Amino acid sequence: MSKRDYYDVLGVSKTATADEIKKAYRKLARQYHPDVNKDNPDAAEKFKECSEAYSVLSDETKRAQYDQFGHAAFENGGGPGAGAGGFGGFGGAGGMEDIFDMFFGGQGRGGFGSSRRSKNGPQRGADLRLDLEITFEEAAFGVEKEVRLNREDTCDHCQGSGAEPGSEIGVCPDCHGTGEIQFTQNTMFGQMVNVRPCARCHGEGKIFKNPCKVCGGSGRLKKEKKLKVKIPAGVDTDSRLRVSGEGEAGLRGGSKGDLYVYLYVKPHKYFERDGTTILCEVPINIVQATLGAEIKVPTLDGQVVMKVPEGTQPGKVLRLKGKGIASLRNGVRGDQLVTIKVVVPTKLTDKQKDSLKKFAEISGDNINPEEKSFLKKIADLFK
Repeated sequence: MSKRDYYDVLGVSKTATADEIKKAYRKLARQYHPDVNKDNPDAAEKFKECSEAYSVLSDETKRAQYDQFGHAAFENGGGPGAGAGGFGGFGGAGGMEDIFDMFFGGQGRGGFGSSRRSKNGPQRGADLRLDLEITFEEAAFGVEKEVRLNREDTCDHCQGSGAEPGSEIGVCPDCHGTGEIQFTQNTMFGQMVNVRPCARCHGEGKIFKNPCKVCGGSGRLKKEKKLKVKIPAGVDTDSRLRVSGEGEAGLRGGSKGDLYVYLYVKPHKYFERDGTTILCEVPINIVQATLGAEIKVPTLDGQVVMKVPEGTQPGKVLRLKGKGIASLRNGVRGDQLVTIKVVVPTKLTDKQKDSLKKFAEISGDNINPEEKSFLKKIADLFK
């Protein structure tokens, strides 16, 4: 069963403010809370549904992802609580320390009355970016693509420990396992305790009597991996997909980073796109435009027969319902707009010219050799 639109769940518009979303959620939470609806078996499910919707729409990053991709933003392993990830940034517990790093070259803050946090603990792996080109049809209907990644992955031989299996891993005697060496320096501000990575263990806090023969003690190796990425229907150029846990391996038991897939959609030979609407141009002749006709029009689903009304003028736009692109939010397909192009003939036989002249005479036009030809009049009319 497909999920309901989060805005519909909370009963708010897509332009609702954060306060409106919070107010709507609180009202529904009180209404469906299981503690006050013990006799209603559906209350718990509805409470869970509105809580999930609020968890996404109350977070600016998640809401932006949802507005662009709908529920597909949280597929490929990144649920509503997964967040957007990113490529670095300045957040997290070490933010202030990073600022001090800029001024003191990676040295600590001991002189200011606090000790620097050790960096030899688990570190999350780096995020990766993959640019992927897909066809217009693949973007419209969705596709599963197999991609290849070259990334730093956990060494299978030592399981990421960096030591030869069965060998002893000891605590670094220089830094006593902290991975850092502290020393005092006199400055104009007084004494400052500086911190640098331990030169002996390279900041690891441990030493290997027998480093891993495969990875050389790093715990990671460059590997190629094949991966299947599910691309939802309705994506467009510059759409970004997040595949959780498919980035590079972490250090010292840290979690893997994420993979971000940036999409580029190839131009189509016949179609253009405006959101969920497909645009195309179809030529017809003067007779078809004048008398009306049934013509074949290309769509993403194959050719369909479309009725051209009698007296159709150049530039007339006709609509084919449901022949456009699926919406990322709710899966509903848009329409296809067909612009009629009336083609004026450039080479006519004498018989065809006579027929057009007779038509002009019947219509009351004055045909005079010294005046513009009938075809020129038509050409001027259609400019």
